[in-house]
Amino acid sequence: MKEIFNNYFDNRELSWLKFNERVLEEAQDESVPLMERLNFVSIFCSNMDEFFMVRAGTLYDQTLVKEEKKDNKTGMTPGEQLQKAAQRVKELIPGKEQAYKDIIKKLKDHGVEQINPDRAKGSEEDKLYNYFTKEILPLLSPTVVDKTHPLPFLKNKELYVGVSLKPKSGDKHTVLGVVPVTASEVFPRIFCVQEEEKLRFLLMEDLILHFADMIFPNFEVTHRTVFRITRNADIDATEALFDHDVDFRDIMEELIKKRKKLAPIRIEVAQRDDLPDTETLAKKLGFELGESFIFSQSCPLDFGFVGELRDKLESKSELFFTQLTPQQPEMLIEGEKVMKQAEQHDVLLFYPYENFRSFIRLLEEAAFDPTVVSIKITLYRVARDSKIVNALIRAAENGKDVLALVELRARFDEENNIGWSKRLAEAGVTVIYGLDSLKVHSKLLLITRRVGNEIKYITQVGTGNYNERTSKLYTDLTLITADKEFGADASLIFNNLSVGVAVESSSTLWVAPNCLKSRVVEMIDREITYGEDGYIGIKMNSLTDIDIIQKLVEASMKGVKIQLIIRGICCLVAGIPGYTDNITVTSIVGRFLEHSRIYIFGKEERRKIYISSADFMTRNTERRVEVAAPIKDPKIQQKLLNIFDVMLRDNVKARVQLPDGTYVKKTRGEGEEIIDSQIYFYKQAYKNAKKAPAKKQGGFFARLKGIFGGKK
Repeated sequence: MKEIFNNYFDNRELSWLKFNERVLEEAQDESVPLMERLNFVSIFCSNMDEFFMVRAGTLYDQTLVKEEKKDNKTGMTPGEQLQKAAQRVKELIPGKEQAYKDIIKKLKDHGVEQINPDRAKGSEEDKLYNYFTKEILPLLSPTVVDKTHPLPFLKNKELYVGVSLKPKSGDKHTVLGVVPVTASEVFPRIFCVQEEEKLRFLLMEDLILHFADMIFPNFEVTHRTVFRITRNADIDATEALFDHDVDFRDIMEELIKKRKKLAPIRIEVAQRDDLPDTETLAKKLGFELGESFIFSQSCPLDFGFVGELRDKLESKSELFFTQLTPQQPEMLIEGEKVMKQAEQHDVLLFYPYENFRSFIRLLEEAAFDPTVVSIKITLYRVARDSKIVNALIRAAENGKDVLALVELRARFDEENNIGWSKRLAEAGVTVIYGLDSLKVHSKLLLITRRVGNEIKYITQVGTGNYNERTSKLYTDLTLITADKEFGADASLIFNNLSVGVAVESSSTLWVAPNCLKSRVVEMIDREITYGEDGYIGIKMNSLTDIDIIQKLVEASMKGVKIQLIIRGICCLVAGIPGYTDNITVTSIVGRFLEHSRIYIFGKEERRKIYISSADFMTRNTERRVEVAAPIKDPKIQQKLLNIFDVMLRDNVKARVQLPDGTYVKKTRGEGEEIIDSQIYFYKQAYKNAKKAPAKKQGGFFARLKGIFGGKK
């Protein structure tokens, strides 16, 4: 039977590139402070690194298989997707280059200037020469690549200076010289020349490039450039797990080492008039993807220096966003125990607008509360100096039964998680790694208490990670409840995870992979029965699951109004006549990364609202353990509806998807209120904090009195 690919589908990889283009737009936005614009260029580049390491790497692996697996939405083969993606990336590069040039040019007005060593003169040239010869040259490890000296292993994402060398002995044979720039961390990436109030800086690769002749004294440097390779990082931990009968942590450590040595998937070179022969470099690397995957650029290849520069310019506040501080949560009284308040009413926390400290307090209270018998938690990505993990360790040291499921397969956080898993185990925490074939991506905490003869639960379900750092950068939601049904389901989930099986059914929580997608489909089917009176509202990071997409299209064709807020990948195209004309897709890309997931089904009395850790991607709905929680409290329901409504009304950072799959910024009508949803929520958090009730006597200050004998 002939395959039919409908025009309401978009390719996953190309949709992701559209998202990264929206990130680049923030770097081009003149209303954004200059250093924040530079930070968006850096984010655009790091996003692109991951795209090539993971997505392009996966597609490349698929091209090596005889029976190529076609994209189930567009019918493209892996090879076709790779070529289209490479072409689109090359189309985006000029925008990145121009954004960088504009930012650097405007920084001059603020006393910040990037130096080109090739144009240095007089005393400045002398200063650079002295710095290079005394501080840099002794630390370099250059290599000449010839018949007796093979090309050294080039590390993933590291910068190298590459030069064409002609021996001064008269030999006409040209060889390649390679100098690591960022492979060594013994010198800084930027060198600053300060003159009074001005900050003049240069990048280390430019300095090394300028003095390349000194590095290879027996050769004439004929051509020079900076280059960087990206390696395929798509390792299959699940397959490795089945091939070994040892501790999973040991397997992951081996796989991390393997990832660093996988085949090159992209070569980036700095654009210069005297560019060396990239074909020779590609040949020596065993690079098989050809010119399509060699990217020449007239701006830095690695924006890792942005953090260093930010630190040096922190006194220039006009270059940065106005500082905003997470506030006391609206639904909690500061100074009162979080556990006590959660027993009285459900609590919703909204990051980064409300502080993460309240959640840490919940764990710290549990660590010392004599009624708490156990704490169980799933950890996917945690901070490198995690207060969460430290609270769990304290709980274990205090005799609590603590279980932590540490997901060692959290991509690019494996090493951090391995380290924490060891620390937890050493402290007496029971550490498990999840299921053989399923990543555990849920954000679930269960605190079990014995009060007299009664067992009580405090359950937390969130949309984001237990990570103090990202809680200030990502928008996320956390529900804390003493609801017995939640506790019973959470207990069931942890019991199943402990014995290595997935939950088959649950009464209140939706749990992937067996009982989340089916519930979502049921809710969409329910709205289909209401036709034009039906409603579905979804906010998440990505939408790729073909079954859910087709069900949403079916609902649209029956007249159901569907509002989607999808930050990143969206494989559904809205506004296609006869198919998706009742669907709108909005993407918000701004100061904070939109990460929360909200599902809304129905109107008024039949309305059901959920928050979840799961995007509607096949990997989330079918190959991960995810949890979605119903919102029962009317007050919290209304808060979530208000959040969803404000985001739909955003006319500053919102982009709307057009029927051709492109995105454009939402236009404002004359006299229409200007709404940047993220700034709106912060302003609301500040207002709520001002209206917050005073600390009750008997709360925080009473405890201080007890500790210090009445003295403050």
